[in-house]
Amino acid sequence: MLISEFDFELPEDRIAQFPKEKRDESRLMVVHFKTGEIEHRMFHDIVEYLNEQHVLVINNTKVIKARLFCKREDTGGKVEFLLTGIIDDKTFVALAKPARKAKPNVRFLCGNGILEVVEYTPGKRILKIISHENVLDFIEKYGAVPLPPYIRRPATKIDESRYQTVFAKKAGSIAAPTAGLHFTPQILQKLKEKGVEILEITLHVGLGTFKPVKTEKVEEHRMDAEYYEIPELVAEKIKNARKEGKSIVSVGTTSTRTLESWAFDNKKLRGYTELFIYPGYKYRVIDSLLTNFHLPRSTPLLLVSALCGIDLLKRAYKEAVEKGYRFFSYGDAMLLLND
Repeated sequence: MLISEFDFELPEDRIAQFPKEKRDESRLMVVHFKTGEIEHRMFHDIVEYLNEQHVLVINNTKVIKARLFCKREDTGGKVEFLLTGIIDDKTFVALAKPARKAKPNVRFLCGNGILEVVEYTPGKRILKIISHENVLDFIEKYGAVPLPPYIRRPATKIDESRYQTVFAKKAGSIAAPTAGLHFTPQILQKLKEKGVEILEITLHVGLGTFKPVKTEKVEEHRMDAEYYEIPELVAEKIKNARKEGKSIVSVGTTSTRTLESWAFDNKKLRGYTELFIYPGYKYRVIDSLLTNFHLPRSTPLLLVSALCGIDLLKRAYKEAVEKGYRFFSYGDAMLLLND
């Protein structure tokens, strides 16, 4: 299977640069993938499509301020770090830009904090905090929200709340689980009142989710590992729901990979997943999916097409472009229903 099959033209002005004023003001494309019917609604209309026969699974990960703008202590040269993993309270792994300025034993000033490169390998740096803070305190004080590169502006105060779901709890992601950004407490409450069971799991979004597919053949791509957790009680509820014939609706590709990794890896409740889902994959847990519109040639796009089929997905995306839907992280949503 060639990655070129998953390419499409997207006008630059379709890429959302800011969130809507209200979370639930996003548009919602509803795709019934058994019949091929496509509807155009608003996100708050999602309440009409779900009922007591649905179980909604959300990712409660919390985005950390993983982008650090620093300067060399010796020369004042500017360097940007993107935290990609935490080793211990004082040490973390990061990407550096420009990488040539981040050499071993060089120190950097980030606000009033001090970092030192303690290990240098191609593609990453290991940095130690020399000042008194631990890693999470350091990035909270001196870091910025790690907006994706297609949002062509610096992060602002609004991103600290809007690039975060209302149910975010567990700090650890370097990107938001964007399908969840549309929910408000009011919508969640209305769903509960209709009998929809809402379950929380965790996947800390890392580079794996957004790493581009650079291989010509899809099958040759390898995902970077990302950490996930499923509470034991949640796992039992999902098992019971499936036995009762209820429909599992996954919120986002990250929740999907978590659930499918659990099923794929002998019901392992926590660990690191490298599961790569693309057409031909047989879903074991989820029935329906809420997701945003994704980048061409991306692994989330492949995951969605594995659920509904590439032809229907291409038709839906073509219609989304024609009808002015907003794409990517701050964009509109798509509900793929297996009904």
